[in-house]
Amino acid sequence: MYNEIDLDKIDIVTEPPTEEPARQYYFMAKCREWVREFERKNGRRPFAFTQTFGCQMNARDSEKLMGILRKTGFQEIGDEKADFVLYNTCTVRENANQKVYGRLGYLNTLKKKNPHMMIALCGCMMQEPEVVEKIRKSYRFVDIVFGTHNIFQLAELMVRRLEERNMVVSVWKGTDQIVEELPVERKFPFKSGVNIMFGCNNFCSYCIVPYVRGRERSRNPEDILAEIRKLVSEGVVEVMLLGQNVNSYGKTLDTPVTFAQLLRQVEKIEGLKRIRFMTSHPKDLSEELIRVMRDSEKICRHLHLPLQSGSSRILKAMNRRYTKEQYLDLVDKIRAAVPDISLTTDIIVGFPGETEEDFEETMDVVRRVEFDSAFTFLYSRRTGTPAAVMEEQVPEETMKNRFDRLLSEVQQISARVCARDLHTTRDVLVESLDDHLEGYVTGRLSNNTIVHFPGDASLIGTIVPVYLEESRGFYYMGTAG
Repeated sequence: MYNEIDLDKIDIVTEPPTEEPARQYYFMAKCREWVREFERKNGRRPFAFTQTFGCQMNARDSEKLMGILRKTGFQEIGDEKADFVLYNTCTVRENANQKVYGRLGYLNTLKKKNPHMMIALCGCMMQEPEVVEKIRKSYRFVDIVFGTHNIFQLAELMVRRLEERNMVVSVWKGTDQIVEELPVERKFPFKSGVNIMFGCNNFCSYCIVPYVRGRERSRNPEDILAEIRKLVSEGVVEVMLLGQNVNSYGKTLDTPVTFAQLLRQVEKIEGLKRIRFMTSHPKDLSEELIRVMRDSEKICRHLHLPLQSGSSRILKAMNRRYTKEQYLDLVDKIRAAVPDISLTTDIIVGFPGETEEDFEETMDVVRRVEFDSAFTFLYSRRTGTPAAVMEEQVPEETMKNRFDRLLSEVQQISARVCARDLHTTRDVLVESLDDHLEGYVTGRLSNNTIVHFPGDASLIGTIVPVYLEESRGFYYMGTAG
């Protein structure tokens, strides 16, 4: 739809529409007038820069934000020396907040040299009231602040800032609104993330996400399928279905649809070659989903299944709602159905009350499951979560010692497990030219392992059979076969 809308034909003298997305296209048209005036004065279009902190949900949001900016006439550049700078923030860990504050100091110096520069902050960090208050008081040069629930309003907020000439703050506490058919500027022409749901209902005791992303709300399957068909028509061969917990997709719909049922419909789309998804919560991963993965020719042989801890006692304190035994039983069921599956995970070290025995339970799961890789984290105390006020916070030195031991174990296992396809020919989706080897390209197997092999830019976006000649721990060197 959005490619067909001509902003020049929108009457911006009348009152803005109340319905979405027509309202946002009205404000995009108003922004376009500002862009043209800028171009007349400066002999160039205004430059825009976005930086994404955090998860793939944020990355997809940033593509939508840049889509709006490009639609209004902004030209994207690769650094903050721009006329419009937007940070899409994360707040999962305290150091993510500190990174943003550090970058704001740098932006202040740039704005002093370029007074017409606009600075916008959005995303999860902005959903914290104390953060917004700090920005109001200490970073008054920021122009626009908005949260996770109304990113679709970027153009409207920009118009407000231009007209009111004061900091604009618009942070919604929650919403059940999902605005479809807005512009998107994709990073890759051949693959794309697709949001299937927003928010989270799990309330893990260490996690701030439900408080900043809100309650679960699923998109209608018809809208998801229409978006994927459009992406495929534009050359996309791989989609990543995104949600904080994709396994609980569909529960909020008027007519409930399971995630497995949605996958069956996505698989029928002609021209789509690969389907990925994340993130899966173990407590909601159904046997129906396992059967769909087993029978599918398009769903990639990779599943990200966060463990967080191998101790049932700690899992209960985390409010994860499964035990060590249930997790291991689930892994057995998945591997029985899909023997060549690649399993990756998340693990937190040093959760409050974690003893050496609890940590050894985690190490036991790591050794028994033999993950292809694991994202390992030191517990980060997040104000506003139940875990932040728990007693028995683990000393930092103890956490770091356990983290190092876990990382060593994970890396040794990964180097061995990732070599299982050595001396076989596998399909590789070529993603880019190799950063380090001239005359080589880089791509991924269905199981997400990286492969480097000789090739040129003409292969990017295609799926190529590659003979895997050498395993180098976490990636392969190969030749097109």
